[in-house]
Amino acid sequence: MKTTIKQIGSHENEEVTIGAWLANKRSSGKIAFLQLRDGTGFIQGVVVKSDVGEEAFQQIKEISQESSLYVTGVVKADDRAPSGYELGVTGVEVIHEAVDYPITPKEHGTEFLMDHRHLWLRSKKQHAVMVIRNEIIRATYEFFNQEGFVKIDPPILTGSSAEGTTNLFHTKYFDEDAYLSQSGQLYMEAAAMAFNKVFSFGPTFRAEKSKTRRHLIEFWMIEPEMAFMDHEESLELQEQYVSFIAEAVLANCAQELEALERDTGALEKIQAPFPRISYDDAVAFLQKEGHEIEWGEDFGAPHETAIAEAYEKPVFITNYPKDIKAFYMKPHPDRDDVVLCADLIAPEGYGEIIGGSQRIDDEALLQQRYDEHNLSADAYQWYMDLRKYGSVPHSGFGLGLERTVAWIAGIEHVRETIPFPRLLNRLYP
Repeated sequence: MKTTIKQIGSHENEEVTIGAWLANKRSSGKIAFLQLRDGTGFIQGVVVKSDVGEEAFQQIKEISQESSLYVTGVVKADDRAPSGYELGVTGVEVIHEAVDYPITPKEHGTEFLMDHRHLWLRSKKQHAVMVIRNEIIRATYEFFNQEGFVKIDPPILTGSSAEGTTNLFHTKYFDEDAYLSQSGQLYMEAAAMAFNKVFSFGPTFRAEKSKTRRHLIEFWMIEPEMAFMDHEESLELQEQYVSFIAEAVLANCAQELEALERDTGALEKIQAPFPRISYDDAVAFLQKEGHEIEWGEDFGAPHETAIAEAYEKPVFITNYPKDIKAFYMKPHPDRDDVVLCADLIAPEGYGEIIGGSQRIDDEALLQQRYDEHNLSADAYQWYMDLRKYGSVPHSGFGLGLERTVAWIAGIEHVRETIPFPRLLNRLYP
């Protein structure tokens, strides 16, 4: 009976066959231990010489790393195994023998591993990160579906930008200028006016010459937009969403978190509500802690980390100065120098994972912002139409998937949170 490692627990004491690759092996006298993976999980196969015979035992001992196999054996419960089971091997059929697999069990440098990213994905820790990424995506769809959201797909090629064209990749769209999207937000606002609550999930691109552990050139964003929702209601939705995905990973990725040696106690603290601190108070806090920052300046990684270290949960920093935020953000009702926005800062030094705001819904004020930011009236006419025809209070936010995966999985660098990262110096593989 063919099965997978993920399903093997339902076949205890039965003989099964799995298709697998040999991740590693070791032998001790008359016993060989095969570390097997099949894409759904990892399991140890135990080969006893007396069970398979002299000739087969020697052949098994000589199989090379990452060779593909059909392995037959009896499923046995084993409390010491991460999956709770091991395979008492009765037979092995080699499908294809790998020769000189480049990623050996020894230590390798980061650049070497990135050059072999297409193979590095097979390793236990990289596999765990991708499973956690998948669970966050799955939980995202579940959360927004149960909250009544409709998924809408914004374009990747655009003629305008949500936040200016400085960091956009420019291309030609036949005879017109076009850009790779850095956010689907403006289009999601249009969708919210048609469907009330919407979200998108797709790739975004930033032509930033940044080499920090938090930045990628191409990354994925979850961007909800909600009609008839104010800033406070949006903050509540954000903390519910982040709590939901953290809970889903804890519930469904225990083996992966263990493989990554993640402190699950830190994840268990991710429960709404989250603490909040105003930009004003954050600047005062940083100055008191000895950081050189003045009101009106944006926060960098050291500033966000210092603020996050004062809390055990993610923390909202609210009401930033309007001059350092995007043109579409609604002014604070009591102050014209700050806007109704918030960044959600993750604990443990992972930085901003969400940026959101209430959007301007007044046509005259949006026109004023167009003028202040020298935005093309022609390129943004469609966006102005949203304020001309049935405008309503509305809010939205964007969550960066890779930073969120890095934080929840406890991974130091975002390059390991996406299958094939695009970095300042890397377009291969």
